[in-house]
Amino acid sequence: MPTWPDAAHAARVEAELRTFPPLVFAGEARDLKGRLAEAAAGRAFLLQGGDCAESFAEFHPNTIRDTFRVLLQMAVVLTFASHMPVIKVGRMAGQFAKPRSADTEEQAGVSLPSYRGDIINDIAFAAEGRRPDPERQKRAYMQAASTLNLLRALAQGGYANLHQVHRWTLDFMGRSPWAQRYAEVADRIGEALAFMEACGVSPETVPQLKGVEFYTSHEALLLGYESAMTRQDSLTGEWVDTSAHMLWIGDRTRFEGSAHVEFLRGVLNPIGIKCGPSTEADELLRILDALDPGREPGRITLITRFGAGRAEAHLPALVRALAREGRVPLWSCDPMHGNTVKSGSGFKTRPFDRILAEVREVFAIHRAEGSHLGGIHIEMTGQNVTECTGGAMALTEEQLADRYHTHCDPRLNASQSLELAFLMAEELAAERKRLDKAA
Repeated sequence: MPTWPDAAHAARVEAELRTFPPLVFAGEARDLKGRLAEAAAGRAFLLQGGDCAESFAEFHPNTIRDTFRVLLQMAVVLTFASHMPVIKVGRMAGQFAKPRSADTEEQAGVSLPSYRGDIINDIAFAAEGRRPDPERQKRAYMQAASTLNLLRALAQGGYANLHQVHRWTLDFMGRSPWAQRYAEVADRIGEALAFMEACGVSPETVPQLKGVEFYTSHEALLLGYESAMTRQDSLTGEWVDTSAHMLWIGDRTRFEGSAHVEFLRGVLNPIGIKCGPSTEADELLRILDALDPGREPGRITLITRFGAGRAEAHLPALVRALAREGRVPLWSCDPMHGNTVKSGSGFKTRPFDRILAEVREVFAIHRAEGSHLGGIHIEMTGQNVTECTGGAMALTEEQLADRYHTHCDPRLNASQSLELAFLMAEELAAERKRLDKAA
């Protein structure tokens, strides 16, 4: 949490934010909760992805559109393999704040406040920009509102029509072998749609074919902003954080007595909890008792983040502890945060093979424990960036500097995201066959 230089100024901004229209509505948050309950029960799959940290400088409609359509492509691949609905949740329209372990950052002997995301200060290492400025919260709100407006139009205005499935491929992905595999899936979907249309089933008769549900999420980190965006539902009297449909508590703010836990226990939104190597089962159960005393289906998503080769030492104990208590959360895998390394060239990166290894490891652990992995949580973009090494295009450390644009942590590019979707699809297809055989 930042220390505002002028607390009275911050209070005035938050008071003004309380007069702004909500970004999302209570009914939408309840709808998402219902979808997540289906995923927790094994009847749907959560795909949650987007920017590590949204920025003011890179705000552009094409950037939003390209990330949206890569998520659509990933969802098509996962749906085709699993025969289940895929819940699409973006790390978008609000992911502006970033936690920091230290209050200051030092470069060349100069110490300045740490960069905490564009909602608080500027990434450029300069004294004026690094001074926390509460006015930035209003700009973040306006950008979130514009982003949501475009996302709603893309989701329901015809762009997401399944008949457009071939047109979602980005031009620069033509060199990727996974683009060809996607084209083959799109061909099969096109054949199925043509058959259905001949039988009288078309986008005009089945609205689900011409639009998608798309939800937003971000880490509930800047509590002044989140509190200012909280409204009382006029129908039920419940409180809802209208800054996003879903909020999550990060690994640094997930502890007993945390102000973030205290805030989120009072809103109706579905809540994610990041679980890392430091997560103890007993502590997690007590946090769940605070956040979800009524054990409401779809309320809690546990997002595990251990690192390749480390899940076996931590995840089984958590799964068993919750099973003993009769809790059925939605288990999701974040294979990004535990696999960040520094390259020889000095860039932070994430090797694709380690990301994939953690996903496979977590799938296997849930199978062995009689549980199931119901979601994936990734940092990705629709842009042709060079931030994570590896993948089918064999991005090397030497290429990281070519298009390294992230404001915080390295993201999968469009090609790597689609590749991950196909590799996850293989796991989901195998799981479906196993369950069909058991039945």
